[in-house]
Amino acid sequence: MKISAQYLVLFVLIIFVSCGPSDEDKARVKIDLAKNLLAKNDTAKAIRTLDSIPKLYPEAMYSANAAKNLLQEVRFQVMQRKEAELDSATVQVAELEKSFVKEKTEFDRYTQYIHKRQTFKRAWDRSYIQVHLDERGELYLSSNYHGENWLDHTGLRVYDSGDDAKTDQIPIDSGDNHRSDFMEAKWEKVSYRNGKDNGVIEFIANNVERNLKAVFLGNEYYYIILETYDKEAVRDALALSKAIKKKNMLKQEIKALEEKLNIQ
Repeated sequence: MKISAQYLVLFVLIIFVSCGPSDEDKARVKIDLAKNLLAKNDTAKAIRTLDSIPKLYPEAMYSANAAKNLLQEVRFQVMQRKEAELDSATVQVAELEKSFVKEKTEFDRYTQYIHKRQTFKRAWDRSYIQVHLDERGELYLSSNYHGENWLDHTGLRVYDSGDDAKTDQIPIDSGDNHRSDFMEAKWEKVSYRNGKDNGVIEFIANNVERNLKAVFLGNEYYYIILETYDKEAVRDALALSKAIKKKNMLKQEIKALEEKLNIQ
C-alpha cells in the first residue's frame, strides 16, 4: 500500500515534535539563564526568569521546584541587602533631622519639618524663600513677601551669572496664592506645590555657595539676595526628603519580600 506524500510529511513532523526538547529541558535552560543573570548582578531579570518557569512549563515539575527554591534563596538575599540599606537610610534620616524641628498642629494632616533657620520667629517680618517638608518626604517651596506695597506676585525666578530657574505661575485666585495686611504691612505667600517649583529647589540646593538672587514676579517686581541660611535650608530639606522617601520605599519593598517568603 502506498503512503501519500502528505501523510508522510505529517508523520515525519509528529516524530520530530515528539523527539523535541521536553518541558524539563526547556525549564533547565531557563534556570541556567537565571544563574548567568545572577552572576552578572541582574537580579531583577533573574527573578522574573525564575518566576516564569512554572507558568511556561507546567509539566516540568522537578525544574519548577528547583526554580522555586532558587527564587526563595535569591529573594532572601535581596531582603538582607535591603535591610542593610534601610539601616543606613535610617541613620541618614536621623542625622539630617537634627537641622529641623518637628511640628504638627490641628490643621496639619502630617508632621511638618521646620528648618531651625526658618522658624516663624526668625522669618515673620522679612521677604524670603521658604522650604516646606512633611513626614512623607513631600517637599515644596514658597515665596514670602513682606513690604509696604502689594506686588500681586505669581511666580519666582532665582538666578546668578546667567544661570537661572523659574517657577510655574500661580494665579492670584489660586488657593496657593495668599495675601494679608496689617496696619501698613503687606504679606504675600505663594506656594509652588506638586513640582510647580519647576526645578528651583534643585537649583538652589546645587548652588548654595553662589551669590543667588531672586525676583518675585508680579504686577511689580521685588528683588532679594538669598541668605546663606535660606539656601542651606533648601539643601538640607531636599536631602532629608530624598532620605525619607528612600527609607519608606525600602520598608515597602522589604514588607513585600517578607510576604513572598512567608515571613511573619
